[in-house]
Amino acid sequence: MHVPFLGPRHKKSGDTAIAADPEAIAALLSECELLRSQAAQAGVRLDDTPASLEALDQMVPRWRDDAETLPWLGHDAGLYLGTVVVRTVPGAAWRIRSDGEPVILLPSGREVEVVESGQEWAATGVPELSQLYAEVAEA
Repeated sequence: MHVPFLGPRHKKSGDTAIAADPEAIAALLSECELLRSQAAQAGVRLDDTPASLEALDQMVPRWRDDAETLPWLGHDAGLYLGTVVVRTVPGAAWRIRSDGEPVILLPSGREVEVVESGQEWAATGVPELSQLYAEVAEA
C-alpha cells in the first residue's frame, strides 16, 4: 500500500521512516472500513482489543466466495491486526517501508508484515489473527 500523502520521509538504515505524526498515521491505518462493515453485519464489535481478533477468527468467512472482496478484506484484516498490536503492545509502532508497505516495528527491531498475514487469513483462515497477535505480543 503506497501512501504518498503521509508527508515527508526521512532515510533510516536504507529504508524510509514516516516523519508525520505517528498518531495520525495510526488513525489512518486503523480505519479498515470493509472489515469493520463485515464484522458489524456478523454482530462482531471491533474495539481494537485482542479479544476482537478472537471474534474475527470465529466469523463465518463468506468473503471467500467473492474474488473482488477477498484481497481488500485481507488487507483490512492485516491493518486491523497491526492496529491492535500498536495499541496494546508497548513500544510497537507503524512503519512505512520504502516500497510503501505498512509494517509493524517491534521494540526488538523485528518488522511484522501484517498485511500479508491478513491476506493469508482472509484466504485460508490460517494463521488465526489471534494466534499471530499472541506471537507478536510475546516477542
